[in-house]
Order: sequence, then C-alpha cells, then structure tokens
Amino acid sequence: MSGHSKWAQIKRKKSATDEKRGQMYGKLLRAIEVAAREGGANVDGNMTLASAVQKARDYSVPVDNIDRAIKRGAGEGGGARFDEVTYEGFGPGGVALLVEAMTDNRNRTSSDVRHAFTRLGGNLGDPGSVAWMFDRRGLIVIDKAVAPDEERLLEVVLEAGADDLRDAGDQWELVTEPERLADVRTALEEAGIEVVSSELTYLPQNSVPVGRDKAESVLRLIEALEDLEDVQNVFSNFDIPEEILAEAG
Repeated sequence: MSGHSKWAQIKRKKSATDEKRGQMYGKLLRAIEVAAREGGANVDGNMTLASAVQKARDYSVPVDNIDRAIKRGAGEGGGARFDEVTYEGFGPGGVALLVEAMTDNRNRTSSDVRHAFTRLGGNLGDPGSVAWMFDRRGLIVIDKAVAPDEERLLEVVLEAGADDLRDAGDQWELVTEPERLADVRTALEEAGIEVVSSELTYLPQNSVPVGRDKAESVLRLIEALEDLEDVQNVFSNFDIPEEILAEAG
C-alpha cells in the first residue's frame, strides 16, 4: 500500500467534523455539476458523473443536493460556471503532485495554488511535468472487518473485471480500469460485500520514499492545497511510513 493511500484514509476520518464536511460537500457537488455539464446529465452514460455521484453518496451528501447539482450542470437553475483545471508540481523530497481544481476564476485559483507551492517548499511545474507518472484508475475500498476471506473476494472481483487486489492494512483496495469501476462495485454489492468508497482516481506508477525529516513538510503542502476552496483532489506519489502518517493525522 502506498503511503498516499493510508493518508487518504486518515483524511477521510478527519473530514467527519462539521466544518470539514461542509467544505467537502461543496467540492463534491461542484464535481457533479461540472461532470454533468461536460458529459451529459445521464448517470448511466457518463462515467465521470457516475463516479462523482457515487463519491458524494459515500460521503452522505443529501440526494436532493446531488439532483440539484446535476440539473445545474445540465443548464437548469443558472449559477456560476466552473471549469476544470489541473496543476502539476513537486513538493519537498521530490514528490510529484497532481492537483485537480474546479474554478470560476482561473487567475484566482492559479495564484492560490502557486502561493501554496511557493510558501511550503514546493515548485509549481509546467503542464505535463508529472502527469505521466500517474495512471487513471478506478479505486474501491473495502473494510477487512466486514469482507469475506481473500479467496472469495478475489473470486468476485476478478470475475467482475477488477485488475488488482491490494492489502491496505485494515482495508482492501481494488483497482480497476475506469470503465469497469461501476461494474465491479455492483458485483460486490450483489455479493453482499459492503463498500467503503469507490471513485475514479490517479494512482502513481512508482512511489518516492519520504523519511521523517521531510514528511511533515510534504503533508503540510498537501493539506494546504486540499484546503483551497477550488481544489478538488491532490494526488501524490509519496511513500511515508505508516507510523509517521499516524502521528501526523
């Protein structure tokens, strides 16, 4: 399991506070709106929208809010028009950072992202500087405590078209091709296997080991980027030991 996967688990638990939940809801609904505008409002025919809606449901976003976001994306109800923008750069220790943002003001967002990189020991790179280090994948997380044994789980997910089953400590991570994400989740649910989350993500091809001396700086930069209103996701290839991540969380 990559250090970044473990950090995502810790961040998910931290987002349970009211303040963090409200911020997360806003970002999830913005992602739904943009996906509906760019690929159509039909969830069954829009893989990106289906993933965004499922992620919002996993975070318990009210159904009415999700429906309104889809309608806004389809052109009903007006509101600000958001564009998707990606930033690439490097953090302390040479880790690669891929930042997804959705914004109604590109100049503001670019300035905010650049400031975070500069202030916290990173460097904003040119387009294409780190994107090649990541692959677009579907990722499903299952708690081991409620999962069947590994052999049964493998049987279900491989038949459904998953590519890989990874041991993530107290959880399993299932990796799929983007277009197989919904099918694999459906197969799990039909088999009575509870899913913690499923989403389209970027997984690093290789990890960069980060020791205690740089770990805090890396995590501070990532948290600062994630806290920006326009930033949706931050992906990284860092590999920080689990005990250090636990201390930071």
